[in-house]
Amino acid sequence: MKEELIERLARYAKIDTQSDASSGTVPSTDKQWNLLRELETELNAIGMSDVNLDDKGYLFATLPANAENKKTIGFLAHVDTATDFTGTNVKPQLVKYEGGSVVLNEALNVVLTPEQFPNLNNYQGHTLMTTDGTTLLGADNKAGIAEIITAVEYLIGHPEIKHGTVKVGFTPDEEIGRGPHDFDIEKFDADFAYTVDGGPVGELQYESFNAAGAAVKVIGNSVHPGTAKNKMVNAVRIAADIITSFDAAETPEKTEGYEGFNHILNFSGDVETAEFSMIIRDFDTSAFKERKETVEQKIDEFREKYPEAKIELELKDQYYNMKEVIEEDMTIVSLAEEAMKSLDIEPVIEPIRGGTDGSQLSYKGLPAPNIFTGGENFHGKFEFASIDDMEKSAKTIIRIIELNAK
Repeated sequence: MKEELIERLARYAKIDTQSDASSGTVPSTDKQWNLLRELETELNAIGMSDVNLDDKGYLFATLPANAENKKTIGFLAHVDTATDFTGTNVKPQLVKYEGGSVVLNEALNVVLTPEQFPNLNNYQGHTLMTTDGTTLLGADNKAGIAEIITAVEYLIGHPEIKHGTVKVGFTPDEEIGRGPHDFDIEKFDADFAYTVDGGPVGELQYESFNAAGAAVKVIGNSVHPGTAKNKMVNAVRIAADIITSFDAAETPEKTEGYEGFNHILNFSGDVETAEFSMIIRDFDTSAFKERKETVEQKIDEFREKYPEAKIELELKDQYYNMKEVIEEDMTIVSLAEEAMKSLDIEPVIEPIRGGTDGSQLSYKGLPAPNIFTGGENFHGKFEFASIDDMEKSAKTIIRIIELNAK
């Protein structure tokens, strides 16, 4: 199973599938089709049924039941990779990790160290797939794709394992919050599902952030600096003033667990026009509401402070805490927990501090907690995946399907 996982992840990682929040198309980038079409071919080749890739980039397939009257389970992963670090020209590397630091790129002096990433110490003796220090890897979420396909291929090759109907779904644009927007729940036709989009081994997550996105645009007035007095309105300076007004202690790099945050994603502009976007996250519904209100209040305050500028705000909810839906029937969580324990994997039940299609899908009628993939350090050059833990993820998928048939 490890060899199949290595081959699949390396092949998928080399296909650039970054999404684009500024695009209005679905998928947001044409290059996502390259992986979707390859996966369509692969699902047909391994013997899946009802393989269908629709015109919006949603790829569904079915493993028919060989046992009667069982609930239909779905497994989901997204094909796009993060937008905050390049995913172009990915060159995966295999490392047999025996401790210490890992030189990812000697020429650029890019080194993965346990001092910076203490969790690296958990992987001694593991085979790791890393980047070459210039791109992300894309294990988020191509590791999940590899694990799902490897698991259903195993079941096809072992018909003695009884199972109900299994649905597989691969989606576009999760990284920009649009993954479930055109997901056809009725067409997918599952009772519940799991997103295979987590991190280290054992992760089992059914709580997610409430999430919103904000875009701020400042329109100033550009005048020659030599004659600018009482005329120039410097949009960059005003936008920077707004950004620095947010509490630096309530940022991703300063928070953990159930703590919420405000995160500035990008900033660009000049004297005439400057803009930035940010995301707002909190597990608590009332605190989430307060965070959004704080953003609106700040913008109003800066409009008063800088009446000579035009300051625009676009604030939109993105998804909500899936706990509110999943807690109505915890069977799906208990099933995954039992599957992990039967494989001597200790379940780590904790909130997911990131986006997942399951958050939106749960509210659309498809409860979908999240399970681990075996990846770490997503969205950057220090990203890696443990092939050993990827195998555990694939086996967990198989075990969940098998237990459902009992």
